[in-house]
Amino acid sequence: MYGSEARGLLHPFLLLLICERPGHGYELIDRLACLGVPDVEPGHAYRVLRNLERERLVVSTWVPSETGPARRRYELTREGLADLGSWMARLARLGEVLDACVTRWGKAAARAAARGSDASAPAPRPPEGRVPGGRRSSSAVT
Repeated sequence: MYGSEARGLLHPFLLLLICERPGHGYELIDRLACLGVPDVEPGHAYRVLRNLERERLVVSTWVPSETGPARRRYELTREGLADLGSWMARLARLGEVLDACVTRWGKAAARAAARGSDASAPAPRPPEGRVPGGRRSSSAVT
């Protein structure tokens, strides 16, 4: 996913990372790269984390550090788990809609190429990790 689009999804992405393994802010920011969101501004991520805490979706505790000052460690609450489940259902539906759109584009581009609409256009390819029809390929990293 492109960084700018994915930054709008920091709320569910941070909840997911915290659900997988609680952590402190900079660690969570580093882990966002595995979700396709590299180079997140720390100030933006910390604003989202504060909002998540204000909404009682996460809690934080100060944990001493061996290498510097104490750090806030974020953990998911029951409310956070429920909110994450709601987000995942919406994102799954959005994924289905996007897959259908990409599939239709592939078919339309192939028909246009067959008609000679734009012979210089490259043949359509599904996005990385996808196969025609919108399904993930078995070799895709999850």
